[in-house]
Amino acid sequence: MVLPASTPAGDFVLVLSCHDRPGIVHAVTGFLVRHGGNILESQQFNDQLADRFFMRIDFVVDGSRGPTDAETLRSDFAAVAREFGMEYELWDAAAPYRTLIMVSKHLHCLNDLLFRASTNSLQLEVPVVVSNHLDAEPLVRSYGLDFRHIPVTPDTKPEAEAELMRLVDDLDIHLVVLARYMQVLSDDLCKKLSGRAINIHHSFLPSFKGAKPYHQAFDRGVKLVGATAHYVTSDLDEGPIIEQDVMRVDHTYDQDQLVSAGRDVEAQVLSRAVRWHSQSRILLNGRGTVVFR
Repeated sequence: MVLPASTPAGDFVLVLSCHDRPGIVHAVTGFLVRHGGNILESQQFNDQLADRFFMRIDFVVDGSRGPTDAETLRSDFAAVAREFGMEYELWDAAAPYRTLIMVSKHLHCLNDLLFRASTNSLQLEVPVVVSNHLDAEPLVRSYGLDFRHIPVTPDTKPEAEAELMRLVDDLDIHLVVLARYMQVLSDDLCKKLSGRAINIHHSFLPSFKGAKPYHQAFDRGVKLVGATAHYVTSDLDEGPIIEQDVMRVDHTYDQDQLVSAGRDVEAQVLSRAVRWHSQSRILLNGRGTVVFR
């Protein structure tokens, strides 16, 4: 569909999930027809074990019927959602996700995210980067971004997490990314950030825990290194998985090369998970996820 140059169009994304039953697609497409919507991309999935239906639609609305924004469409869709008991979100497709990034001393994931955001390959707006160390400050400042140092000790952890949540609330943060942030979040903070905090870690867990997991893996002669990106929950490193990847290694890799390979995979996996979340391509499905790539 080609719209006249004099008729501005709005691009929106609708995602939804509900108990599966007849008439869902008809109701959704009927809503789009009533609002002059034209579908650009549509994906759906029926989880027959859970009896749940999932859908993502990217659509445009022409301006011939007057200005239309996401808030108006979201409000108008509420009647359809109530009829089918839907959980749904509707956003402007081009709206950047306001993202707070957390990091400790390993900066490879942070550097990758900041570069991708600066070149508009990630749909992010990063108001602040938070760290419990000072190592990341020069990198963050080089991108012209705000850096906040929030040290964490066993005695100050409640105050540090309260300060973090003030930043999340005051800056209207949509997403928190733990880009190798090496502090365990409290159960209370995990609940507050449920569904909007993403973590990355190596995929050696649970075999190689604690310090220097890549060195432990090297000593055992591993043949694969990988990474897992998942939503943060109070179950440490066991939240709903968004993305995973691996690469093969062999006996020719020394410890440093193994670490380097692992960091590359971590950065790539995290960036994909963040991209999909910011594009509303991920829906929670119990302890797992539905990812419309």
